[in-house]
Amino acid sequence: MTDDERRAIEADCTRLINRYANLNDAHDWDGCAALYTEDAVFRRPSGGDPVHGREAIRASFRARPPRAQRHVIANVVVDVEGPATARAFSAIVLYMGQAADDGGLPVQDGTSPLIGWYRDRLALTPDGWRFSERTGGLDFRP
Repeated sequence: MTDDERRAIEADCTRLINRYANLNDAHDWDGCAALYTEDAVFRRPSGGDPVHGREAIRASFRARPPRAQRHVIANVVVDVEGPATARAFSAIVLYMGQAADDGGLPVQDGTSPLIGWYRDRLALTPDGWRFSERTGGLDFRP
C-alpha cells in the first residue's frame, strides 16, 4: 500500500467518524444506522449491553428519549490495517440538554458535558467505509 492510499483511507475513515457525529446530532437515526455494517456491534459510551446488527442499532437509537445534543469529536487517529480494514480512536465531548419551550437555545442538563472516547473497527464495503464495531467509554463520571 502506498502512502497516498493509506492517507486516503485515513481521510475516508475520519470523515465517517465525523459524519456519524453530525447525523447523530441531527437525530437522523436511519443515516446513523446506515454507517454500520449489517453485522456490526455497538457499545454506547454510557454503558449497557452491546447492540448487535444494523437494524438493532437503528432501533436502539429510535428508542432513546429525545434530547438536544452536540457531539464534539477530536484526536481522531486511524490505523490502517489493510486495504479494507482499519482501526480508529477518537475523543468525544457530548453536550446534552432539554429543548426550550420558547424555541430558543436548549438548557444544558446536570450530566453534561460527558467526556469519553470511541474505539472503532472499520471495514470497506461496497457502500464505502462502515463501522463493523464501535465501542465507547467515558473518562469521567457524569
